[in-house]
Amino acid sequence: MPGSSTVRHPATRQPARAGIIGPLGRTCFRYRRLTLIAWILGVACLITLWTRFGAPAQDNFTGNDPGQTLLNSHFHQQSGDTLTLAIRSSDPIDSPAVRARVTSALVPFARAPHVTSVTSPYQAPGQISAHGHVAFAVVQFGVPSSKISNGEALALMQDARSMSGRGVHFDLGGDVVDLAETPYGGPTEGVGVAAAAIVLLIAFGSLLAMGLPVLTAVLGIGAGLSLIALLGHVFPAPSFSPIVAAMIGLGVGVDYALFIVTRFREALHHGEDAETAVVTAMSTAGRTVVIAGTTVIIGMLGLLVLRQSLLNGVAIAAAATVAMVLLGSLTLLPALLGFTGTRLAKPSRLRLPRWLGGRAVSGTAGQRGLPPARRPAAERWAMMIQRRPVVAALVSGGLLLLLAAPALSMKLSMPDESSQARGTMGYSSYATMARGFGPGFDAPLIVAASLPSPTASTARLAHAIAATPGIARITPARVSPDGQAALMIAYPTTGEQKAATNALVNRIRTSVIPGATAGTGIRAYLTGPNAGNVSFANLVGQRLPWLIGVVVALSMVLLVAMFRSVTVAVKAALMNLLSISAAYGVLTAITQWGWAGHLFGFPEKMPVTTWVPIFLFVILFGLSMDYEVFLLSRIRESYDATGDNAASIATGLARTARVITAAAAIMVVVFLSFVLGANVSVKQVGLGLAVAVLIDATVVRMVLVPAVMELLGPANWWLPRSVARILPQASPREGEPLADARALVSATDAPTER
Repeated sequence: MPGSSTVRHPATRQPARAGIIGPLGRTCFRYRRLTLIAWILGVACLITLWTRFGAPAQDNFTGNDPGQTLLNSHFHQQSGDTLTLAIRSSDPIDSPAVRARVTSALVPFARAPHVTSVTSPYQAPGQISAHGHVAFAVVQFGVPSSKISNGEALALMQDARSMSGRGVHFDLGGDVVDLAETPYGGPTEGVGVAAAAIVLLIAFGSLLAMGLPVLTAVLGIGAGLSLIALLGHVFPAPSFSPIVAAMIGLGVGVDYALFIVTRFREALHHGEDAETAVVTAMSTAGRTVVIAGTTVIIGMLGLLVLRQSLLNGVAIAAAATVAMVLLGSLTLLPALLGFTGTRLAKPSRLRLPRWLGGRAVSGTAGQRGLPPARRPAAERWAMMIQRRPVVAALVSGGLLLLLAAPALSMKLSMPDESSQARGTMGYSSYATMARGFGPGFDAPLIVAASLPSPTASTARLAHAIAATPGIARITPARVSPDGQAALMIAYPTTGEQKAATNALVNRIRTSVIPGATAGTGIRAYLTGPNAGNVSFANLVGQRLPWLIGVVVALSMVLLVAMFRSVTVAVKAALMNLLSISAAYGVLTAITQWGWAGHLFGFPEKMPVTTWVPIFLFVILFGLSMDYEVFLLSRIRESYDATGDNAASIATGLARTARVITAAAAIMVVVFLSFVLGANVSVKQVGLGLAVAVLIDATVVRMVLVPAVMELLGPANWWLPRSVARILPQASPREGEPLADARALVSATDAPTER
């Protein structure tokens, strides 16, 4: 094998900087009781502040919408959320018997909290279908949906159910109903924690070793979620931000603690006492965890590039949670390890099979002179890949491109009630209204117009919109009580999730409205949830390239500084982009094409939620770097000690196979647990993350990385002299000698692992 005849080894051990992570671990180890008490009291205080002063969630992705501002100023009674009461009758809606029942059914809604008005189908034109068997009433709130509790929504839904029967059926639809029936979160967090604990128990074979990562992650997440609610006063965040933050925090928190505990046990097995083992673990795996966690935080903060207020809130929320679990791994975990002493050095009662990285029967990993049958399975795998690197790279790269292909047809849209599970009231309301008024009823376009005078006519504007292809009808203009504004509602012929509806919104906004209002003094705006969602999708399309560029560039700078290699940084970025693209493709095939969609709880084919690809990118780029950093840090350690590229790849893969397998399994089961939830957008995030981690930990790390690194050879560690001069003199392990202080020795002197 190329490069295996001679390796490089430090001629003299030069003094290296001590760093701060190892001493930090030693301090927390020595003052473990104080550290533990500080963490418990700190988390308790944060949770108390959260429950008393936490900010409410905000779900308005439209940002500063001048149309909505105009409506809030001049149509005070319509500034809040609305619900649609869909009415389906076997007899004509306008028959005396049905009319009496409908009028009676509206009374409880008019008396409900926060309701300012209820518009009966007999009061306003256009609220009874052409065939006369479907109608609707509008329940108007005086507050936004964030001010309406689930209890109030469930009470209104119960009123609708109780009035149904004897040929007349009532269904409520709207954002409040959807959130009550398909809430963010639920029992999935508990399922994720339990699944992670089971994987850790199998990996470690010890209840004690299993409990440390889980406890560290849970306390870190508790602190992070509390900070989210408190920071919400400055950075408002949507309802799904805590569940996304908890998903990421649980995955990375358990993984980071797993990396450190694994290195701690290795040190104990090498005969070190508990305190020295903690310092060793923190100086190696701890430093790697800092780099990995920083990369995840950089990825999440990349959302700030989009300059969208609610996405800023999500970015801050997720970054704060990751920062807290990272802090827990660096401070709380060393303290907890201090309580365990050397008990973690005891042999595991449960053992992984050797093909998953279990310990060899005899011999040591990394010794090239061992018989092939006695080398660890991961090392034998790496050697096999290195013998045929071109084939391995082409096959794995081709597979990733094949998986990514469906992403070329990805369609983005915010989910509406047509994507709700069958049997929910939200879907029943949608189906009734679509049957009576067409699918476009679920995607109304609100036109808000500022009038130069109370006598100004909006007829020209209304005619232009009504004549636009794709518009089914438009309601008559309503003038505000002060005569300064007018309101019209246009209904498309297609549903909200259709590409034609998005194109229609853009056409009306950019050409129809400006042409119809030119020279009239009227300023008109297209507003409402559907128009806001299209605006958000346009924003994503415009600024996503900047987001990708900033996140990739900052991550590469971090990797160059850590590994002192431009090649490693570029390769890591490209491979992460490949794995993310593959995840996009699989997600598109399952949700949009419907391949095995029902197995994951998707009721029917649907577009990918607009914000999901953004979150998948920023999250996955950071998480993929976790495995990259952990694997490359071991390879770099071996290369610094030996100078043998091929041997270092095999040794690094052998030393990390077990922990990366366990870490990936934890993340996959944690993310898949969120597929069990009711909200389709959260399902998509969980599925995309699980698929990406699985691909990254198998195809990328086990095949593509060793194949490409073998092909590159010594070029893996290329660093221009000009860049080397400005980088800090660091290596993947604090206190280790630098890579340029080596001498030639025999290959059998390479470091071994027990």
